[in-house]
Amino acid sequence: MANVIRSAKSGSDWSDNELLAFNIRVIDAGIAAFFNTPELPPSTVSATILANVDKPDGPLIKDDRLFFQYMKMVENPRSSESRVGDFAAFLLHIMNYDDQDRVICQRTEISFPMAGQCVDAKTDVCLMNDLELLLLVQEDKWLSSDEDPEPQVIAEAIAAFYQNNLRRKQSGLQPLPSKYIPAITMIGTAPIFYRIPVTTMLLEALATATYPREETTVLRFIPPVPTQERYRNDGMRPLVNRRTILQCFEAFKAVIN
Repeated sequence: MANVIRSAKSGSDWSDNELLAFNIRVIDAGIAAFFNTPELPPSTVSATILANVDKPDGPLIKDDRLFFQYMKMVENPRSSESRVGDFAAFLLHIMNYDDQDRVICQRTEISFPMAGQCVDAKTDVCLMNDLELLLLVQEDKWLSSDEDPEPQVIAEAIAAFYQNNLRRKQSGLQPLPSKYIPAITMIGTAPIFYRIPVTTMLLEALATATYPREETTVLRFIPPVPTQERYRNDGMRPLVNRRTILQCFEAFKAVIN
């Protein structure tokens, strides 16, 4: 890969070519390897969400009512892409990702150095505190375009690591040599989870457009639903899928630091 042409590209333009050019490989991991736990924990969302495919009759608490409303909007084929981001942000909220000093933001613009230039990346949803971006969510637009969200969210993770270290320096803290950046891609109501390791060595390779000596191995986790071949289409619609997916969201909270 030493002779591959490496040019500056914004995160939204990243593809598998950039992963090859910078020695980045994505591998699938099981529950234990990905979450550092032997099994998925129980979900903490309400029994109403876990037991009803669609909105049940009668009065509901606010979060339950909004869950079914978001599901309906996301599954509407005429719905705009922003509804997926809205749903992802809502899921993070009801799963208490925004506890303590964390906040959920949408369409945050960040940047990182690549091939001698400063290029941009834009997250659909992110979790952050006063100092760092902690989690990234990128919508999968495969139904409406040929873009692959996986390289895009990896580019965003690199940008997040770069921006986090800038903020650490500005706060008088030492920059980190490496860190796992948690991330999620979503198509409709179907998430895929990632743990993306970013190092200063990888940043230097990107900035100088050189091939890194060390491979960057990204861990990917696809929720273990019964019918994998239909997962992207079905998402959370089947209750068995919904329970598993929400368990994955529960386990993923422990990965964020």
